[in-house]
Amino acid sequence: MAQLSAFRDTSEPALLSDYQPGEFYCELMGDGVEDRPRLLEFWQRLEQLPLADLSVRAADALHDLYERGVTFTVYSDRDAIDRTLPFDAIPRVLNGSEWDVIELGVKQRVTALNLFLADIYGEQHILKDGVVPRDLVLGNTNYCPEMQGFTPALGTYVQIAGIDLVRGGDGQFYVLEDNARTPSGVSYVVENRHLMQRAFPDLLDGFNVHDVSDYGQKLREKLIETAPPGCDNPQLVLLSPGIFNSAYYEHIFLAREMGVPLVEGRDLVVVDKHVFAKTITGLQAVDVVYRRIDDDFLDPLAFNPDSLLGVPGIMECLRAGNVTIANAPGTGVADDKAVYAYMPKIIKYYLDEEPAIANVETHICRDAKGLSYTLDHLDELVIKPVGESGGYGIVIGPKASKEEIELCRKAIIARPENFIAQPMVQLSVCPTLTDEGVSPRHVDLRPFAITGEDTWVLPGGLTRVALRQGSIVVNSSQGGGTKDTWVLLGESPQASRVTGQNNQQRQAGTSSA
Repeated sequence: MAQLSAFRDTSEPALLSDYQPGEFYCELMGDGVEDRPRLLEFWQRLEQLPLADLSVRAADALHDLYERGVTFTVYSDRDAIDRTLPFDAIPRVLNGSEWDVIELGVKQRVTALNLFLADIYGEQHILKDGVVPRDLVLGNTNYCPEMQGFTPALGTYVQIAGIDLVRGGDGQFYVLEDNARTPSGVSYVVENRHLMQRAFPDLLDGFNVHDVSDYGQKLREKLIETAPPGCDNPQLVLLSPGIFNSAYYEHIFLAREMGVPLVEGRDLVVVDKHVFAKTITGLQAVDVVYRRIDDDFLDPLAFNPDSLLGVPGIMECLRAGNVTIANAPGTGVADDKAVYAYMPKIIKYYLDEEPAIANVETHICRDAKGLSYTLDHLDELVIKPVGESGGYGIVIGPKASKEEIELCRKAIIARPENFIAQPMVQLSVCPTLTDEGVSPRHVDLRPFAITGEDTWVLPGGLTRVALRQGSIVVNSSQGGGTKDTWVLLGESPQASRVTGQNNQQRQAGTSSA
């Protein structure tokens, strides 16, 4: 603290002197930082940073990301297809008790998702008992008949999950969305932490922050656990659509972190219901495929016959039990936005538990009651198409024009089954560096869970921030950015260690906790 204050011009106002979160719950202030000593300490540390210095270092950090090739693709922008994902230098900080709730809720959610998938592709008890409407599942565009009657190793359909959380004005977390197909963004979690270590070591110094750099190792371990039975030394590959995919940087990152080959469909071949990778020394058996390709393009013999991205015959290998595909085909039915509304009932049905983290209230337009309520309150609700992602197609009633509301009404009436509606959650805010100084901006959180014999949750997750003033859309494709997410391990400054030191201790074989 003394070291930082020595560099601040005391004639300038403190960094947070004009920060006013207004009516929104603030991730840093909460119900009062004085009740949370570590957050109070972090607040005081931020106060010592000169705004000009923070702005220069933040700009250098963004340039660092660009130089390192940490980008994403926006297909709708012809002028700037590859972009550096905006990074905000002020991290989001969670204390241990907050993280305990998140970790419990995410593990519960992922367990229920896997049990639900095993059931609907098996005996379908939950459909027979009328807990979830049969036509909502079997008529879903993401339902995969080719998976019917097949159970993957350990009953794990969803090895990698990203559960989107928001915090409301009451300070409580809510599940906004489940991502069980090919969730993306974890590379930015790790890269953001490494960037903080390089550019802002003085902010990290003295805080005992959970490490995130072992995600690749954990992912590899969990994927190996779900390899087909009898594999003595399972061989893994990461299957990518290729360089033009929006998340291609992440594919490279994860393959490197796991130490596995990054392949495209043309690099794999099926022989006698087994998958092989083409190498310069010949064919090499593949036991686990971490695919980042949508179902439709995975196997032209089973799905879209025009696909040039997938592997002909890989579904036959899967059903023969000779390869694991992570995540399994057909998992999209579990993260459908209409199925999401039934998740509290799904959790109760399989686990006999109440959700550790509640859903956001959801009105299903395919139901007469939900449709009627939605049409009567369009200007108060957030309308979402069930099959879209990335923030596309959303209509935010309180911020929409009359013309937009009427167009939305017509779309819902034409295809009510394609929409859900939710109240506009007063998303929490976090101090964020803007052109006008430090201002509140809305944030969400995507924790990542990986499942094999059990589920492990990466401590922190991806905090996305709506950089536009007043916006609640945090998606990168809609102008959002990211923050580093800290989970504090302890309350004692004397016992704290920098994340980099945690890595050194792990490598030396000692515990970092």
